[in-house]
Amino acid sequence: MADLFAPDSPGTDSPGADAPAADAPLADRLRPRALPEVIGQEHLTGPEGAIGRMVAAGRLSSMILWGPPGTGKTSIARLLADATGMRYAPISAVFSGVADLKKAFAEAEAAATTGRKTLLFVDEIHRFNRAQQDGFLPFVEKGTVTLVGATTENPSFALNAALLSRAQVLILHRLDAAALDTLLSRAEGIEGKALPLTPDARAALVASADGDGRFLLNQAETLYAAQIPAPLDPAALGQFLQRRVAVYDKDRDGHYNLISALHKSLRGSDPQAALYYLARMLTAGEEPLYVLRRLVRFASEDIGLADPQALVQCLAAKDAYDFLGSPEGELAIVQACLYCATAPKSNAAYTAQKAAWKSAKETGSLSPPASILNAPTKLMKDIGYGTGYAYDHDAEDGFSGADYWPEGLSPQTYYRPVPRGFERQVIERLEWWDRKRRERRAE
Repeated sequence: MADLFAPDSPGTDSPGADAPAADAPLADRLRPRALPEVIGQEHLTGPEGAIGRMVAAGRLSSMILWGPPGTGKTSIARLLADATGMRYAPISAVFSGVADLKKAFAEAEAAATTGRKTLLFVDEIHRFNRAQQDGFLPFVEKGTVTLVGATTENPSFALNAALLSRAQVLILHRLDAAALDTLLSRAEGIEGKALPLTPDARAALVASADGDGRFLLNQAETLYAAQIPAPLDPAALGQFLQRRVAVYDKDRDGHYNLISALHKSLRGSDPQAALYYLARMLTAGEEPLYVLRRLVRFASEDIGLADPQALVQCLAAKDAYDFLGSPEGELAIVQACLYCATAPKSNAAYTAQKAAWKSAKETGSLSPPASILNAPTKLMKDIGYGTGYAYDHDAEDGFSGADYWPEGLSPQTYYRPVPRGFERQVIERLEWWDRKRRERRAE
């Protein structure tokens, strides 16, 4: 299922009543006429789903439909109004302003005086600013409208907390291959003939849709309009149709989802998955230097001294990319990604930083011991700066075992290396120094 039709005029009483014209676009002709016809969102529209239960009870609550493009948000809103006998009033946040909202609320209040409830559907609701979103609150609270908002953005970031507290967030799934194939079968049924594709090309067409039903139907309509005499194979289909670029908004939710997936795949030492998410980002147009910055951060946060070369590899990849550019320099990014994924992992440096920063904020006024303070002036020497400093290179084994902590703060342990990679050797060094320190102080 997809958003398979053009918007209605505001305030239609029966959004599902008028059949589309015979020459209407294929997506419009295939729009579902009832909730059971919706494809791919059965977890919401089925008898046990949130929408199915609300329709069965005949009582709708305000809701936010969150999902990728072409998954049926608009269709569901129309059909909800139809199923519950509500007045359907659609507006788009892209084309509407304050005046349009005031008009919609006034019409809803007028309809309420005749006993007619209004379902106000707001497409792209995240595009309204915070003040405009606040404007919905009194009308939702009074029951003047039942708000159904549609968004492709994470509501946690895109919508006011006050608005979210008054609406149920329902998540629409990306259409899977089975749902998209069913959609193509419906298209073939309404056209009365099969698509001019071999089975492999048909599968490639479904894959190219990337979960977007509307896009898939538009591609199918293009194939029908071309009146192709013989079925196309995947190669011929690729030449005929421009493959859709994966949905990826570099400053939106998809951006953060993929970088999170990359980071966690690296942390989980899965080079194959890490390479997949890296490819997803770069082929969708992500700035390579942004990915490199995240890899450099990962090398310090999740590898650290377990493999000190990880940071070197990432910085070298950055230099290589600066030197070569795309696409040649992207191989250096791949190398850094694979190095990080296959390196031993340790977050000891990361946790040590957090612990040390916390301690410094709590004890920031404590002075270091006078013995380790610099004494560039006679006055400083006279008051004891530098007195008793033990120069480690003069000590046995190059280690004095002196106490470097401020008076009033006992020695702390921030850095706790893990027994993996190079940090195994670091543990041995720390244990040796601790033993020597105890011996020196016992003398």
